[in-house]
Amino acid sequence: MDIFKKLDTSKTDLGKYQASVHGYMTFPKLEGEIAPVMKFQGKDVITWSINNYLGLANHPEVRKADADAAAQWGMAYPMGARMMSGNTKYHEELEQKLADFVNKESGYLLNYGYQGMVSIIDSLVDRNDVIVYDSDSHACILDGSRLHMGKRFVFKHNDMDSLEKQLKHASRYVRRKGNGGILVITEGVFGMEGDLGNLKAITDLKDKFEFRLFIDDAHGFGTMGATGAGTGEYYGVQDKVDIYFGTFAKSMAGIGAFVAGPKPIIDYLRYTMRSQIFAKSLPMPMVFGALKRLEIIRNSTEQKDKLWSVVNSLQKGLKDNGFNLGQTESPVTPVFFDGDDTLVIKITKDLRENYGIFCSAVVYPVIPKGKIMLRLIPTASHTQEHVDKTIAAFKEVQVKLKDGYYA
Repeated sequence: MDIFKKLDTSKTDLGKYQASVHGYMTFPKLEGEIAPVMKFQGKDVITWSINNYLGLANHPEVRKADADAAAQWGMAYPMGARMMSGNTKYHEELEQKLADFVNKESGYLLNYGYQGMVSIIDSLVDRNDVIVYDSDSHACILDGSRLHMGKRFVFKHNDMDSLEKQLKHASRYVRRKGNGGILVITEGVFGMEGDLGNLKAITDLKDKFEFRLFIDDAHGFGTMGATGAGTGEYYGVQDKVDIYFGTFAKSMAGIGAFVAGPKPIIDYLRYTMRSQIFAKSLPMPMVFGALKRLEIIRNSTEQKDKLWSVVNSLQKGLKDNGFNLGQTESPVTPVFFDGDDTLVIKITKDLRENYGIFCSAVVYPVIPKGKIMLRLIPTASHTQEHVDKTIAAFKEVQVKLKDGYYA
């Protein structure tokens, strides 16, 4: 059979929406500079869909650093993979500064977060090892775990009884194999619903079980903790996080990622991560841009404080008006509704067309079946006026829901 005959976008989980919503709900085009207000199909919209948490995308110092580095180095240098010809002292400087910031001994730059996470998992475990991961983990963790040729166990989301049960299974398995270990993987901030990984309870289990802990803190880096060093810092357990992963695509408003941990382990990853060994090094403008972003984050909590002011105001306003925000404890602001995919699409269109509010509709398989939600991402660049207009729009949507407007 011709393999192409089996491929039909309309039969995939997300592809079934293509015919009706492509270019609007999926693959929309936001135009203009990255800002709280952008253009969508010719209209100004308050934009709550961009992970520019700290407002650094158009920060004047960041823009200058990006532009100066591009003018000096271009986008090509350095050419080649880091191991062969793509290494510079600036890449190494950035790695060590990132590691220092998250209180780890050593760090390693990654070209992209998604492929980096998959490749880290591949490097850390072999067929004799066991992976134990949270059921709500990001797709990169799921994909990395599925590629694992050994045993894997999944625990119910943030359920410590379930985790302990799976750790017992994993411990029995590695004892029987005789030469394997256990890697527990979870997230610091779960990026869709905004709740935090229960890192304190997970690290407490190290007293009962032998395992290493690997944290994906893509949404926690820069936003959580007293200094922004992440969710481990927030809980006071950063020293018990064995491998820490952060991305530049959220708080840093850039491209790339990093992994940090003990120097022998990071050195091991440098020589085993296929996604980095066989890929071009990060271009110099991205490296210098990341150095400037990190400098701003390290030198002051001003941007983080602005972010949390907006977060607290937005989330309080929605909760006070009866909206269900789930268990979020982070800037990620989900708004849950009772209904099906059609309902959330109708609400999203109404907000965009009639109220100038651009937020994202989220459905399965991005979140579990049976849930629908709108997802708002506050940033340090939003103002109280943006919050007030958004709360007012949601209040009118609430009235329409009760009146059956969207039926």
